[in-house]
Amino acid sequence: MKSASQLKLGEKVVIKNIDSSHPSSRRLLEIGFTPGQEIELINSSVFNDPMAFSIRGTLIALRRNEAGCIKVE
Repeated sequence: MKSASQLKLGEKVVIKNIDSSHPSSRRLLEIGFTPGQEIELINSSVFNDPMAFSIRGTLIALRRNEAGCIKVE
């Protein structure tokens, strides 16, 4: 299983799980990164940090280490 930090530009995936041991996991759940939701990598800056994801019609930028705790399929 790969993480959202490994996505390629324009790739759409479904969230499988959020790593609950990560310090940002609760915040990610609160802003809509829940299992079963489809996300798409829209943009990433130089060195892929931060990364911009489209979820539920909203564009949300996450740090690479935060995106790493989002497991996708």
